[in-house]
Amino acid sequence: MRSLTRLLAVLPRKLDADLVRETRLSATDYFVLVHVSEAPDRRMRMTDLAGGAAMSMSGISRVVDRLQKIGLVERERSPDDGRGWDAVLTGAGLQELQDAWVAHLASARAHVFDHLGEVDLDSVADAFERIADPERPSE
Repeated sequence: MRSLTRLLAVLPRKLDADLVRETRLSATDYFVLVHVSEAPDRRMRMTDLAGGAAMSMSGISRVVDRLQKIGLVERERSPDDGRGWDAVLTGAGLQELQDAWVAHLASARAHVFDHLGEVDLDSVADAFERIADPERPSE
């Protein structure tokens, strides 16, 4: 358990430091852009984005404000009801995300996968998904 506790403290900082060094995004920025990019029409209701990113509304608003200032997302009224707001990934945001993916993948390989040896990566990915979302069925 001690090693898991250490991993949970160290790994996020390492992944974040690598992303910040290689891109202009933090790990939180990257994670939010991934969520929006995977939504239909690359648009996501702010409340859903906060839930998906496990952040408060004020926290997600600060992240989206920063991403909007650098042109990676836009905020638009929700076309569904006009009361809520959606975060919409811009073309520049998609390009930045694709570029950051390369840095994130290299970091994940260096800090995680290179240490796992001969394992079935599909099984590891499935286990990670089940840990993150216990309600998700196994594949």
